[in-house]
Parts: sequence; structure tokens; C-alpha cells
Amino acid sequence: MTKSLNGRAAIITGGAQGIGYATAERLLALGAAVTLWDVNPAALQEAQASLAGQGDVTIAALDITNPAAVEAAAVAAEAAGHSFDILVHSAGISGPAMPMVDYPVAEWAKVLNVNLFGAFLVNQAVVRRMIARSYGRIVNIASIAGKEGNPNASAYSAAKAGLIGLTKSLGKETATLDIAVNVITPAAAKTKILEQVSQQHIDYMLAKIPRGRFVLVEEITAMIAWLVSAENSFTTGAVFDISGGRATY
Repeated sequence: MTKSLNGRAAIITGGAQGIGYATAERLLALGAAVTLWDVNPAALQEAQASLAGQGDVTIAALDITNPAAVEAAAVAAEAAGHSFDILVHSAGISGPAMPMVDYPVAEWAKVLNVNLFGAFLVNQAVVRRMIARSYGRIVNIASIAGKEGNPNASAYSAAKAGLIGLTKSLGKETATLDIAVNVITPAAAKTKILEQVSQQHIDYMLAKIPRGRFVLVEEITAMIAWLVSAENSFTTGAVFDISGGRATY
């Protein structure tokens, strides 16, 4: 069982729902304080109210594709005494499901902007503060699509592949410090992101999973909990599969 996270503080992007919210529940149960970053102010308020009584929860509404907004949120967290021990980067969008030859240029740019450029901005802002303290644990949430490439999801697959590469680079850059930077590649989970894609695409993803079901968010957060703990003192720049047997490497 993962040891206590008492005294640790975590930033969780996309924290108002889905994997981010479930991660907040898990880390709070282990004793960490959490700050939820999300683009949706109403969902953030609802999440904070729902988590009330489970621990120390603060929120910040921001667009992670805006460099000034990301830096301002980090500065505000510092001012509030947040120690930047942990980052779980969960924010992302799926984009439309369609062949690449038909993919609208604006939608391609939007998916890459949120899922990859946003990840860069968040990781950069947080890791700077971790480097200053010579301690940190980062988990970026990619997707099995980043390893295999899903048909009719070229922008999403490319962005998640890029996130895997970003994580590997950052893990090597910080490897001489007590900072671990890893990425997980889950199969699809039943979260609100599935509302953004067609039933045909959902059926395709389910058919590819040997387990015959979608991954549970609780299964994902169990993996995250160890990766963000002090026990994970050696592994960095690694890709952790949680695809129900789908991944071939």
C-alpha cells in the first residue's frame, strides 16, 4: 500500500472531473493537500464542495494554453503556501473523431494546443519550483492512443505521443534531483471525455481492450498514487501502461 502523503501538496489539472477529480479523492485520502486547476469555474466550485470534509482543497480556474494564466496560478499557489510536491496533469480534450484527410485545421490546432502545449506550460511552471526544492513527483496522463495511434483520432494520438516524448525528456533533465517525471497510458475510461466522441469510436476502443471493459478511474488513481509517492525514488522518464492488455510495447 502506498505510504501516507501527509505534508505533501499536489496540483491536479483537469481536477474538476474525470481522472483528475478521482485523483484528488485518492490523494486527499492519503493525506495530501490538493489544488485543482480547471478551465470550468462552475465545475471547480462543484468539485470543491463535493470534496469538502475530505481534506485541504483549493481551486483555480484557468486556461492552461495561456502562459500568463499558468504562471499566475503557480504564483498564487506559492503565495498560499503550496509546496509543489506533486503534479498530476490530467487536463485534455479529445477533438472530433474523423479521418485525418477531413480534419479541420482549426480543430487540429486546438487539440494540440490544449493537450501538448498546455502540458508543456504546466510542466514547465511546476518543475521550475520543484527544481528549486530538489524534490517533486510528476505524472502526466497520456493515452494508449499516443502509443498505437487510433484511427479517426490523429490529433489526439499525435498530442499524446508528444506528451510521452515530453515526459521522457523532462525525466532525463531532472534525473540527478529527487524528482520523478513519469507518464501513464490508460485505455479509455468512462469519463465525460467520452461525450466528445462518437459511439462508433467508443465501440472501436472497447473492442481493442483484451480485458473486455473500460479501465476504472480508481484503477488509474491507484497507479498514480504510487508514482507520486516518495517511494518512487528511482523510476523516472518512464511510460506506465494501464490498457487492459491492449498495448504491444
